[in-house]
This record gives sequence, C-alpha cells and structure tokens, in this order.
Amino acid sequence: MPELPEVETVRRGLEPVVVGRRVLRVSVLSHRPLRRQAEGERAFSDWLTGARITSVQRRGKYLWWWLADTQRPALVAHLGMSGQFRTGTSQDGFGPHERVRFELDDGAVLSFVDQRTFGWVLADTAVGDVPASVEHIARDPFDERFDLRGAAARMRSRRTGVKRALLDQTLVSGIGNIYADEALWRAKMHPSHATDSLSRSAATAVLGAAAEVMAAALQAGGTSFDPLYVHVNGESGWFSRDLAVYGREGEPCRRCGRAILREAFANRSSYRCPGCQPLPARAR
Repeated sequence: MPELPEVETVRRGLEPVVVGRRVLRVSVLSHRPLRRQAEGERAFSDWLTGARITSVQRRGKYLWWWLADTQRPALVAHLGMSGQFRTGTSQDGFGPHERVRFELDDGAVLSFVDQRTFGWVLADTAVGDVPASVEHIARDPFDERFDLRGAAARMRSRRTGVKRALLDQTLVSGIGNIYADEALWRAKMHPSHATDSLSRSAATAVLGAAAEVMAAALQAGGTSFDPLYVHVNGESGWFSRDLAVYGREGEPCRRCGRAILREAFANRSSYRCPGCQPLPARAR
C-alpha cells in the first residue's frame, strides 16, 4: 500500500496539473470508488462539475483537493493498494481499470485508475483545515505543525509494541509496513519493543528515524515494489534499491552483516536484523 512518500510524490505531480483549473465534466465509470459517498454518484458529479481546484493537500496517506465554487469544498482520495491518478488528454485511454475521469478546462484529463478497487474518492465537507473524513488522522512528520515530543509522549503512554504504534494512524500518520521496518532498523530497535518501556530519547529517536527514511524515499520518488504504484506520469519510484531490511530476507545486513530475518506480523511480513535488532530482554 502506498505510504507517505508515495502519496506525497503523487500530490506533487498533481499540483501543477490541477491547481487553478476548473472541472468541466466528471465521468463515473465504476461505482466502487464512490462507496463512501452516501449521496450517490449523481451528487458527486454535480458537486465536482464547475468547481475550481485551489490546492492539493495531504495528511499521512490521505490526499485531497480544496475546491471553490461548490457546496462540497474537498475531494478526498485514498489510493488503497493500487489506486493511481493518471494525467493525459481526452484522446488517452487508461485501460480497463479506469474508474473516475475528470476533464479540466485546459483540455487536460485526470483519471483515477484502480485495479484492486480498495481505493476511493469522496466529495467531502471541511472541519477546520482538513476534510471531515481526515479529521481523525494524526499529523505526519512532514506537517509543519507536527509535534515530535508530543507524539513521542503519546507513544510512551501506549501499552503495545513499537511497530504497532508506528502503524497507528491516530498516533502519527503516513508510516506503513515498509517504512516502519526501515525506521526500526535505523533506530536499532526490535519491532515488539514495549512502548511503555521506551525512554523519551528512544521514542523520539524512532520517530525521527521514520521521518528520515521517508524523506530519503521521497527524494527517490517513493518505493515501487508493486508495478501498480506509479506517479501521475506513469513512472515508478526507485527507493526499493536503498531499503536496508524490507524485502531482503536472507541478505546480509548493511551494518553488521547478519542475515535479515522475515517474520509474520499482523497478516503481513516484518523484516529485521537479528544482530542490530535483538529481542528486548523481557520478551526473551
């Protein structure tokens, strides 16, 4: 699933294409991405048609356009596992998995494409400076108002493992399975380390490591293990070549040389170095 760097890469690609443009026409080709729109497809199309896009924003893994001249001021999108925004012209085809098409006033076409159909779009109301559907999501490390010390204190107040805490989008948003593993390797911390036993400095360090690895991934355009994750121009990111542990089972750790382990974690895989990230003493 795309995480913060991948969604931010998409946001940056969308910004020069859509900001300042007006939506001339909306074509809903599949009802599946609109399953959260209780008012239905007709209302969605009516709210978006004629709206002017004023900015493209993101929090964690959620992306949205702020809109003017409409009753619903936000178009929210979540990419799910395979959602893409692709740009082109009215002559371009985006294949059988094109779900929603937006035609803009400069002739550009923006399509929401989703093969696995876990992604969604929603014409939403606003609560303060975010759409209502994003209000419950915590600020992410790239947010200028992100409170690192506050997030570390909240992490230490939980009774859970540190990896589960990193994945909790109500604690800190944007971190998924890949970057949680990479951050814990950088911080030399086992995924099951109890959050309530972390020192202030250790909690701050692991959150800082998450910010560092996501910043590095953003510079590389994100991580493209899955060919379904692409930028708005169809290109893939290349951070996968720089991953230290994720997807590297059996390969030597780049720090100590021990073979990387793959372990089961919440119906997915978790990767760590047994030398750099040993089990906490009380968990042995």
